[in-house]
Amino acid sequence: MTIRRIQPGPRMSQAVVHGGTVYLAGQVALDAMDGDAAAQTRAILARADALLAEAGSARDRILSATIWLADMADFAAMNAVWDAWLPAEAAPARATVEARLALPEFRVEIALVAAV
Repeated sequence: MTIRRIQPGPRMSQAVVHGGTVYLAGQVALDAMDGDAAAQTRAILARADALLAEAGSARDRILSATIWLADMADFAAMNAVWDAWLPAEAAPARATVEARLALPEFRVEIALVAAV
């Protein structure tokens, strides 16, 4: 089986496609770092849409999601955006945890696994 790397960099690829599955790296809101959790979640999910499309997948094919929040107090704000973005009856397996993120400006990070 081939491995296709999408937007590879020196340390990581933004997505990797293998065996009918696409793995998205943890995405942060580089273009909305000064936004609140809802704004950052919107930016991350827009980026996820683009990466999924480039891989030949879509949000209704997501199998698993891992979400990291800098502060669990942002859980409701993140969920409001997530719920509006996710198609009805397409909820993946998901974990959401509180963690220190790479930069203090980041409120949310999301990694996805989807079927191609």
